[in-house]
This record gives sequence, structure tokens and C-alpha cells, in this order.
Amino acid sequence: MNPFAFELSGYTLKTFSGFSKACIKIEGQKNIPRGAIIFCANHFTRIETLFLPYHIHAITKKQIWSLAAKELFDLPILEGLLNRLGAVSTSDPQRDQLILQTLLSGHVQWIIFPEGMMVKNKKLIKNNRFSLTDDQGVFPPHTGAAALALRCEFYRERLRRLSKTGKPEFERLSASLKITDMDQVLTQNTHIVPVNITYYPGNARANILGSIAKTILKDPSKRVIDELMTEGGMLFSGVDITIRFGDPIEIKPYLNDPYIESMLNVGRRVRFDGDIYSNKISKQISNEIMERYMSAVYEMTTLNYDHVMAGILKHFPYKKEGIDIYEFICKVYYAITCLVLNRICCVSDIFKKNQVHLLINDRHDRISRFLSLAQKTQMIEIKGDRFFKDQARFFIRSNFHTIRTENPILVMANEVEPVAAAEVCLKKIAQKSRKQIQKLVKNRLIEKMNVDFSKAYNTYYIEGESKKKRIGRSLFLKHEDEIAGVLLIHGYMAAPEEMKTFAHYLHERGFTVFVPRLAGHGTAPEDLAKTIHEEWMESVEEGYVALRHSCDKLIIGGFSTGAGLALELACRVDDYEAIFAVAPPMQLNDMGSYFVPAIDAWNSMIKKIHLSAIAKEFLENNPENAHINYIRNPIAGIHQLEMLMEQLAPRLKMIEKPVLVVQSRRDPVVSPKGTHKLFEKLGSMVKEYYLFDYDRHGILTGKGVERVFQSIENFIRLWV
Repeated sequence: MNPFAFELSGYTLKTFSGFSKACIKIEGQKNIPRGAIIFCANHFTRIETLFLPYHIHAITKKQIWSLAAKELFDLPILEGLLNRLGAVSTSDPQRDQLILQTLLSGHVQWIIFPEGMMVKNKKLIKNNRFSLTDDQGVFPPHTGAAALALRCEFYRERLRRLSKTGKPEFERLSASLKITDMDQVLTQNTHIVPVNITYYPGNARANILGSIAKTILKDPSKRVIDELMTEGGMLFSGVDITIRFGDPIEIKPYLNDPYIESMLNVGRRVRFDGDIYSNKISKQISNEIMERYMSAVYEMTTLNYDHVMAGILKHFPYKKEGIDIYEFICKVYYAITCLVLNRICCVSDIFKKNQVHLLINDRHDRISRFLSLAQKTQMIEIKGDRFFKDQARFFIRSNFHTIRTENPILVMANEVEPVAAAEVCLKKIAQKSRKQIQKLVKNRLIEKMNVDFSKAYNTYYIEGESKKKRIGRSLFLKHEDEIAGVLLIHGYMAAPEEMKTFAHYLHERGFTVFVPRLAGHGTAPEDLAKTIHEEWMESVEEGYVALRHSCDKLIIGGFSTGAGLALELACRVDDYEAIFAVAPPMQLNDMGSYFVPAIDAWNSMIKKIHLSAIAKEFLENNPENAHINYIRNPIAGIHQLEMLMEQLAPRLKMIEKPVLVVQSRRDPVVSPKGTHKLFEKLGSMVKEYYLFDYDRHGILTGKGVERVFQSIENFIRLWV
């Protein structure tokens, strides 16, 4: 192999990758040892033969050769590139000798796909053993990678021992293996490194390659369309590809068999592969190694939304009346949190972010895309807020070469099976009743909110400035004979304590009340400075879902920034009765706030050039409730507040449920004019505007609050 040609081909792939929309992430590079390595990777698409060597070479800086299917070399457009990249046909009669010689030298590392084929259906487990299934039948994975690694390490260790004896067999064996740098051979070891490649989304999709094929080919076969739709989708329709390297498997310990030990020490010529007894032992050891690396490869599957949803759908008990979509979503949400918290398996990085959006309005369309695909491929039939599952589609045998287009949900479910702990987890969750899963989700959300607060409090606590922990803790007042549940959202730089008096007032009058802590609040200003308004929205969503799982009827309400967040939530959900907004900050009286975006941009620029000392990050704050509010106001936080209200303004017309807006005429913080403009923009046919004559912003605390409380209570009682 010409090293220059290998590098040139790498540059070709790098240029080509600029046209691809695939996003490749690499994990576990630290697991790659020095020395002779065979990388054993799972095989789902042909493009792995091209991009995997390129990315491993970028890490190890060594030439990476691989075994490739014979039919790839029959395509003129690929043959030259594959040859330059070091791909060797699986039918090449010299392949094993070439692998042995290059592995011993350590100058070349190899990629071998142990399945010996593309596993399009991802069906790998049968009777608790690794078994591959295609249209021809069921058969075990190949042991070639294990046998080659064992053979390589056998000759390496034999050369080590012969080098100390001075016997002629050392020279003969060195010459037959074409060794030019003996020190390099003797000081290395042979390893197999398991590699997992996971795609998301992994289903076939329309793309430019499929379109071209349909134009050029009069009647392309289903197999051609499947491969172009799947692999073209990987390249040109946008997909996340995770390449994960596992712990290396050292081969030398597998030479400890007494018979192999005797062959290592004998001075005469031996034929490791020709001896009947050693051949039998070698096969047994190779099988053991194969089972080990196959387990390692597939246990590293990076579970994503498709895997979880397919697994939940597969194990969801059949119901004649159909499956409630929200119940399905709850199980998906809870399963993701279990996988992450219990560290059951490798998961997509996006799972480590807040998943509450799944329970609100699926704003990233992950649930809807999956269900749409399931319906399109006849796995389910959606009727209103329920769907009906065709369980037989999980068991009817599909054509191996078209399964990725005809039954992609089954392919996704199959990929989870080798990850045994995850499969068990998904099955248990799928079989929970609706009542059980809703309670589990509620408890998980409340637990998460408490844990998040404790972590933030401990991280940002400032002696003498941070308030007592009880000030910032979420407040949940459950009423057994409730009229309805009320979600109360506190204001900017405040904490749940701000709503405590009103919360108890409502609770005493028959309401269940939940006051969530907004992210960045109840700790220290430095925490708020690093928080974006989308995180406040997520805090509200968590409280809303927890309350929804506790009460039949819901009221949404908030004060100041909390009022803005209440209105924002009301634009995205509809299972509530009414909403009230007290002093929503549509327009602030402090003209200095208008300069905040410029100051925030200035701070960002200053930090980039490492002059943080002259950045102005906080303004002094003289709060009405010093025992609750921060005494320093982060400029970044004010900017986030304005971004929230700018985002909200054009969407107010979407609110159709009854709305009450409450404002103080002499509010020193929020302009009543801005509040009235907000009121006019509301889309609700039933809306009321109450104007009180107080000279403070915080009209839910302090003197005269009973009038405000009573007004809000009277309004919400009209709708529950």
C-alpha cells in the first residue's frame, strides 16, 4: 500500500464529507492502545467501509486497512478508492497472510466486520446467543477476526521465545513472515478493539441518491431502493453517527492453553493452523473471543429516541381499545430518565438534557415523527389521541434486503435486544399501567426538581448572600378534596417563597397548589447569570406536568416574569381551564434595561479576548423583599427576560382560554401601558383586566394582598 495514495484518498473523503450532512461524534478514543490492533465493528451500511478507516486514521495516525465485501470491488467507481484506502476483498486468497504480516509489524491496523455481512435487520440474538438471520437462514457470527488476532499473537510470542534460544527456526520464521523490524514486533502486543456505530435517525429517507436512481433506472429493484434510501439518507438527509470504541481485548492471555504453550516453546518448525489438535483448541478460543467482542460491540449501542420508542412500542401490552398516545409518551419519558440515571447503557448525549418537552408539546417533533413512520409502515394505526398496534409486525419475517424501508421500527427494536439491561428496563416500563406510569413520572419530576435545586444551591452558595435553602425549594400543597390544581410561578430574581402566602391562601380554600423553582433562582446571582430563558420554561413545564398528574383541572398563573412564563406556556398547551397573569413584564419602567443587550454583547466580546476583569456582569438591586430576592441583578439575566417577552408578544393571540390580567397602576418596575398592550393582544374571547392602586411591584406580598387574592380567586372559581 502506497502511504501517499492512502493520504490522498483521505483528503478525498474529507472533501466529500463537506457535502454530507452527517454529524459524526467519536467516543472512547482513550481505549485505543498502542500496538497491533484489529478493530471489530458492527456493519449496517456500506458507507462504514469508507468513513470508519478515515476517522480511525485521524486518531491513530496509522494506515487503516479493512476487509470489504467482494461486490464493492465490482463497482468501478468504488474499486480505485477502496484499493487506495487499503480495503482488501473478502475473497482475496492472500488476505489472511497479508493481515498477519501487517499486524505483526504494527504499521497497519485493520478493520474487520465480524458479522461478515451488513446486518440490515439488526437481528442478532436467537435463544440468548449471537446468531445472524438473513433470507438464507440463521448462522453464527464469523470468528475470523479472533482467529487472525490469535494467530498473530501466537507467532509474536513464539518469536520472543525463539529469539532467546538462538535456534535456526527463529531466522526461518522471521523470513517467512517478512519481518524487517524485529524490535517493533517483539515489543508490541495484539489487541482487538470493539467498535460500535450507531445512527440517529437510522431509517431510510428520501435523498438525492434515491431521486437520481429513480430517474436513471427504469425499474430499480426494492433492494437497490432500500440501500440508496438508507445509505443516501445517512449522507445527505442529516443523521447523527456515534462511533464508540470499547475496552481493548488483549489476546496474549488466550495463549495459556498447555498444548499451545508447548508449541510456543518447541525449537522445531510448527504449523499452528495445520496441527489438528491446536486447530481444535484455536477454534474454541476464537469462539470465546468472538462472543466477547460481539457482546462488547453491541452493548455499546448508543440508545436514542428511536430505540426507546421502538422498545416501548414492542413491549406495550395489546389493548383492544387502543393505546393512549400520552400514556405512550409518559413511558418513553420515564424510560429515558431511567436509562440516564441508572447508567444502564450508552445513551445519546441529548438524553442528558431535560426531556420534559416530550410531555408538553413535543416541540422537536420526535414523538410525532416516530408515530408517523410507524403508521406509514403499517405498524400502527392512529385514531385521534390513540393508536392501534399490529403486534404481528414485530414477529412476521421481513425480506432481509428491504426490511429497512418496509419495517424500520422492527429494525430499531432489534438493535436494542443485545443491550440486555436496556431491553429489560424498556419491557418493565412498557408493561406499567397508565396510573402507575403517571405516578412514576410525577415522582421523577419532583425528585429531579429537588435534586437540581440541591446541586445548584451547593454549587453557587455564597456565604452571607444566598438565602436559606427553604426559600428556594419548590412548594407542593396537595389538597385531598381539591377543586382544581393551581400552578403558581414566581418572578425574576425571586424564589417559591415569594408565592408562599398566596399558595397557602388558595390551599386553604380547596385548591392543590404547586410552586416550582425557576432554574437559576433561589441560589445566587451567578447561577442566574448562566441560565437561559428556555431553562425557565422547562422549570415551568416540569411543575405543570407534575400538577397535571395530580389534578383533574388546572389553572395557570404567575407574577411578573412568572406571569410571562405562564402566558408562554398557555400558548403551547390546552389542557387547562383558565390563566391569570399578575404584572407581566411586557414593558419595564427602568430605561436602563434597553441598554442590556448592548452591555451583554460587550461582556461576551471582552471575555473572548480574556479581559473578564473589565466586564460589567451585575447591577445593584434594591428588592422589595430582601429576604427572598437577589441583591445583584445579572445583566445576562435581564437580557434573557427581554428575549422571553419578545418571543411571547406575537404569540399572545394564540391564547383562547379565559385570561385575567392584574396590574398595579403605580408599579415602579412594570409599565401599566405595556401590560394593557399585552391585554389587547390576547386572543381569548373572555379576558378581564384588573387595575389596583398600589405603589409597589410585588402586589402578591405585603399590605392589602387580600383584595388581590380575592379577585384572582373569584375569577378562577368561574372556570373550575
